[in-house]
Amino acid sequence: MSKRVFFGCATKGAWILMVAMMLQSCGFVKDKFGGKNSKGGKGGKKGAKQEVGVRNGEIIATGRKDYKQDTPFGMVLIPSGSFMMGQADEDVAATQVNFNRRVTITSFYMDDTEVTNNEYRQFVASLMTDSLSVLGEEEIISKYHPDTTVWKKDFTYHNGDPMLEYYYSHPAFDTYPVVGVSWKAARYFSEWRSNLYNDYRAKEGKYRSPKFRLPTEAEWEWAARGGRASAKYPWGNPYVANGKGCFLANFKPQRGNYDADGYPYTAPANAYNANDYGLYNMAGNVAEWTLDAYADNATIVNWDMNPMNDNPDEPRKIVRGGSWKDVAYFLETGTRGWEYEDNKRSFIGFRCVVENLAGRAATSRGRRR
Repeated sequence: MSKRVFFGCATKGAWILMVAMMLQSCGFVKDKFGGKNSKGGKGGKKGAKQEVGVRNGEIIATGRKDYKQDTPFGMVLIPSGSFMMGQADEDVAATQVNFNRRVTITSFYMDDTEVTNNEYRQFVASLMTDSLSVLGEEEIISKYHPDTTVWKKDFTYHNGDPMLEYYYSHPAFDTYPVVGVSWKAARYFSEWRSNLYNDYRAKEGKYRSPKFRLPTEAEWEWAARGGRASAKYPWGNPYVANGKGCFLANFKPQRGNYDADGYPYTAPANAYNANDYGLYNMAGNVAEWTLDAYADNATIVNWDMNPMNDNPDEPRKIVRGGSWKDVAYFLETGTRGWEYEDNKRSFIGFRCVVENLAGRAATSRGRRR
């Protein structure tokens, strides 16, 4: 055999060995539980259906391969990752309550828009139909029906009558974000949505889905950045308008001028461009409830893996993203704010998330070749 042939064979062998080592280091390892290269367990044949239970006095239960988590309608998958949570720009006033630190977030699904008036009306209608005898009409109206009077109560000397009368009920605002909803009502909506979805899945013989819920503050910020490290806004840095002078969100761009961005009040939930994760209006339009209770030192005391400040005794809950009535500072991805959990505002809405169970088991980073 010539040296050239021998050298070619050796090189080919080295490449095969290198690829094998890389696959092992990234999780492509044979295992008895039906992994990437598994043959379905001891004694199994390639392509054979996995066995579950006990046979010949031995436990042979392997992973159930027929499970696949479905993407709920209107949601997008947010990947797992690590980022510097906190201020994305110099902010002397907030320095002591918004320290920067690195955290890790596991994958989840998130509504691509804020929950709209028409979507929320399905919830209220269901309560009036199915829960009237349990909750009573007075409780449904006072706790879960949007408070339309916020359009007058939130602002002194303001003609909010047209918004009060038409915003929630008129078809002209069907696809606009629901407002006048408390933190508690947003959580109850999430529970109702979970039951509705899983009741259907049970009838279809499908596995239960993880529940809908509000995002944590850290999840919200990770999603808002859209994969852009240290981004000041969901679209990046550092301006609130593009090269043509068009504003990139719905907020208060000029003193006394709410209309310069195209909408004097709220905008449709899918207005403006989505960020790189496919999420609309993560800055402006309406601020959004998160799951966390507010604490000045939350960024210090919370764990760095999926952090959340779960304090039921603290009535102040975190809101993020800024709204149609706010200046640009509140649109920044790192800006924190809060509101009392029972309060309802004309500038606060919400969106839901769902755990990605597969994302907690293995990420694309752990599976790369």
